Amino acid sequence: MTIATSSLRHRSIQLTSSIRSTLQRQQQKAFHAAAPISSHIGRKPISFSNDIKINHDLTPITTPRIPSELYNTTLTVTGPLGEQTLVIKPFVKITTQSANPQDPTSQNSIQVSVEDPEVKHQRAMWGTTRNLLNNAITGVSEGYRVMLRLNGVGYRGVLENKNRSLSLKLGYSHPVVMDLPEGVTCTVPQPNRLILQGTDLQVVTEFAAKIQRWRKPEPYNQKGIFINDETIKKKEGKKK
Repeated sequence: MTIATSSLRHRSIQLTSSIRSTLQRQQQKAFHAAAPISSHIGRKPISFSNDIKINHDLTPITTPRIPSELYNTTLTVTGPLGEQTLVIKPFVKITTQSANPQDPTSQNSIQVSVEDPEVKHQRAMWGTTRNLLNNAITGVSEGYRVMLRLNGVGYRGVLENKNRSLSLKLGYSHPVVMDLPEGVTCTVPQPNRLILQGTDLQVVTEFAAKIQRWRKPEPYNQKGIFINDETIKKKEGKKK
C-alpha cells in the first residue's frame, strides 16, 4: 500500500512539473518584452513631379453622396493621365512644399497632418488619407495595371461594343458580358490574357475581382481566373 501511494505521488509530481514547463514555454512564445512599434505612415511626405497639380477646396460639402461625407472637404489631383477627387475629413490638414529651384535633386512634396494625433479616429484617418492621396498621385502619373489569366479549356475573352464591353467564355452555356467601368480600359494580348488599366486603383482592382467571381481558382485542377501572379496550391483528389 505504501509503495502504490508513493508511486502515485511520484507520477503526480512529474505531471505537475511537465504542465508547469509547458505553460512556461507557451508564455515565452506568447509574451515578449519588446514594445510595439507603429508604422507612422501618415508622417511620411509624398513626393510628386511638376506635372501633378493638387488643389484642396476647403469648402464644406453640404450635399454629400453618402452621410459620412457631410461637411468634409474636397482634394483634386490632376496629372497627365487624368484627374482624381478625394474626400478629406475636416480635421486632416494638407501642406504642399514646392521644390527648391537651386537644388536639382529636390522634389515637390506634400505632407498630411491632423489636428489632434491623440484622438484615435483622427490618428486612424491620418495614415488612411496619406495612402489614398499617394494612390491618387500614382494613378494620374503612372496608372495602375492588373493582368488576368484565364486558365481552363476554352476559356477566352473578347472585346465588344467599341472596346467598352468584355465578353468571356468560361465554360457556361452562354458568354459572360461585362461593361467596363468608366476610366478603365482593357486589352487582350492573348485570348486567355486580359490587362486592365486605369487611374483609380480601387475601381481597377474591384472590376478584376468581379471578373474573378465568375470562375474562382479551384485547387484540384488549378483552373479559374487568376489575378497577376496569384497561385493556388494543388490538392490531390480522392483516390479509390
